Amino acid sequence: MDLRWHPAQDDADWLAQTLEFVGEAERDALAAHGAFHIVLAGGGTPRKLYAALSRQAHDWAHWHIWFGDERCLPADHPERNSRMAQVALLARVPIPAGQTHVIPAETGAQAAAVAYARQLACVDTFDLVLLGLGEDGHTASLFPGHDWNASDVLAVFDAPKPPPERVSLSAPRLSRSHRVLFLVAGAGKRDALARWRAGDTLPASAIQPSGGVDILLDAAAQGAMP
Repeated sequence: MDLRWHPAQDDADWLAQTLEFVGEAERDALAAHGAFHIVLAGGGTPRKLYAALSRQAHDWAHWHIWFGDERCLPADHPERNSRMAQVALLARVPIPAGQTHVIPAETGAQAAAVAYARQLACVDTFDLVLLGLGEDGHTASLFPGHDWNASDVLAVFDAPKPPPERVSLSAPRLSRSHRVLFLVAGAGKRDALARWRAGDTLPASAIQPSGGVDILLDAAAQGAMP
């Protein structure tokens, strides 16, 4: 599979490249089928992207928001991925309410996985999937040593980092996207990146869309580059 590595010179360049990637994916999707189905990543790295997007002009009426994973916490908990996205982006832009699809993880992992799989039935292929990378090579809530492929939406009960109960799209479901962009920041990611480049089996390496994967690296993460 084609892995395309994009090193950024500094934080401003990292953000500019990310915004351009999202904008290009949006333009292509709207031209192809009049809608833009994007999967948002959680964690701290994409927060600055979401805040910057909220200050730009986009065709928000045709955006459809999905989430790659969620922690089983109350809906308004500050550590929920959906809450972070709401504060940084969704509350600031006019995306129609029915086009934001939050994982109902407050109902428990199993019930939420079943409910989200039902919602996802209306979308065959995403236009853009945004993902992060953990120091152990995990992405979304797909962790080393766990099942990444059992169904489109996985109930996770023993995540190695808190909270242990989560919901995650599977590797095959995340791979069903026209574009996949990993947003990687921090020196702590260098080992996982080196293992990925060397061909080790990691959750991140299980994301294999037909069009290949793009990986955007900030300056601190680039020690893994040859």
